[in-house]
Amino acid sequence: MSIVYPKPPRYLRPTALLLSVILGVPFFAGCSGQQSSAPPPPIDDTRPGGQTAQVPANQPPQAQTKKKGLSTGQKAVITLAGAAALYYLYNRHKNKQEKGAEGKYYLSKNGRIYYRDAQNRAHWVTPPPGGIQVPQEEAQRYRDFQGYNNSPSGRDLTDVARELPQTQLDPVPAQ
Repeated sequence: MSIVYPKPPRYLRPTALLLSVILGVPFFAGCSGQQSSAPPPPIDDTRPGGQTAQVPANQPPQAQTKKKGLSTGQKAVITLAGAAALYYLYNRHKNKQEKGAEGKYYLSKNGRIYYRDAQNRAHWVTPPPGGIQVPQEEAQRYRDFQGYNNSPSGRDLTDVARELPQTQLDPVPAQ
């Protein structure tokens, strides 16, 4: 007595081949040696390798020793910190043609400022720790921003990015 097995459906073999190809393509595509023409990822200069500034134990914190208001020596200049300092730097550098830290600065859609180096890598710009001393007449333009005369309240750069036409903004560099 011989056993008769039913004939398998015709679509099983092509389906198995198709699934094998689909599962194998990502593996072989990941091993390809093609170089991407996209610029390299940005360098975040805001994180200096985990180094933190050490304050001596016998020195009092600066926040307790600062006085509010302007003294007579400060009336000629205003300190811009935070968003005000970044917007000031952006406005000074946005029309330059060079590359690098002293070259053209860009405002991204997420409200951050960056520049590109000679290898076309993006570098995020951070405000100087002590702020920027700016003549009072020039600083008036930044009065509404956070960091104007060390003020913690005010607008930030995401507000500016929302107000500008999309054609004037640069895309966020790849993270």
